[in-house]
Amino acid sequence: MEKINLCIIFGGKSAEHEVSLQSANNIINAVDRNKYKLTLIAMDKTGRFFLCEENNFLLNVDNPKLISLKALDNELAFIPGESKASFYSIRDQKLIEAIDVVFPIIHGPYGEDGSLQGLLKLLNVPFVGSSVSGSAVGMDKDIMKRLLRDRGIKISDFIVYRSSEEANFNEAVKKLGLPLFIKPANLGSSVGVSKAIDKKTFLAGVNNAFRFDRKIIVEEFIEGREIECAVKGNDTIEVSIPGEILPTDEFYSYEAKYISESGAMLEIPAKLDVEIINKIKDVAKKVYICLDAKGLARIDFFVRGNEILVNEINTLPGFTKISMYPKLWAYEGIAYKELIDELIALAINEQNENNMLLNNV
Repeated sequence: MEKINLCIIFGGKSAEHEVSLQSANNIINAVDRNKYKLTLIAMDKTGRFFLCEENNFLLNVDNPKLISLKALDNELAFIPGESKASFYSIRDQKLIEAIDVVFPIIHGPYGEDGSLQGLLKLLNVPFVGSSVSGSAVGMDKDIMKRLLRDRGIKISDFIVYRSSEEANFNEAVKKLGLPLFIKPANLGSSVGVSKAIDKKTFLAGVNNAFRFDRKIIVEEFIEGREIECAVKGNDTIEVSIPGEILPTDEFYSYEAKYISESGAMLEIPAKLDVEIINKIKDVAKKVYICLDAKGLARIDFFVRGNEILVNEINTLPGFTKISMYPKLWAYEGIAYKELIDELIALAINEQNENNMLLNNV
């Protein structure tokens, strides 16, 4: 059987660059070499793309705090074609082998927000995960929350600010109470997130969040359990058993998610009544459909008694060795390698379905 040429794109310009390197390294090590030939493409922090040699592109691979790309010199350009994209090596002045499917494991802006998905769509290559619309609304917490609210799905209350001058502590407290959580609207992995307990920490949190985005959200504090579900599928959607985050810090921080294996406990399955589990899975499916997600997503909830509130969706969740998404499917009996196979198959099937539409000539 001819091998599928799988391209893994990783790195990126966002603050989640290092998380992406960890995720990519795990996927590369798990891929079945009897099924796939690998093409590795890194986006550096300036947004340039480089062809990588396997086993020779990462520094400090075993240290999440220091992991980084090596100096790369084989820069790539993209050439759209009538049937399949071509990737052109500027250094070697030649096309590299045609790609069959892409796994774009770039988290955050410029990778998870529809930007890269739009490029891959123009290049007419199948890719794992949601297309432009699902990726974009999933990344923007403001738009995501408004869509969910319109669908009648419960969310935490929030305020949006577009400048630090606009942010008003008294207004926020009057509407949302204390404490408050402050987040960049378009970022993940808890980057730029802070908890405010008074005006001083509120202003500091606002200024910090605006370092990462031009729009921020301030959310009410939910005294509840942090529950997550893994979802996969296109038209047929599967939802995993819920797991629970038991952070050892004040909240589930970037450090706890991706660096410290002791930063949080992942309890799989979450100790919940069957009725609540079924309700969470039902809401997860509704969120997935409402936000036009495809391929995969992790959906995060707060559970307060019998009340279920959606926190957010992650359309390209972490694939590190301590990430919840693959761990949830592992509990369901789907091993890491098998999970990758399923996600790739979903990407190819979605592309095939789209190519049958009348506007794709």
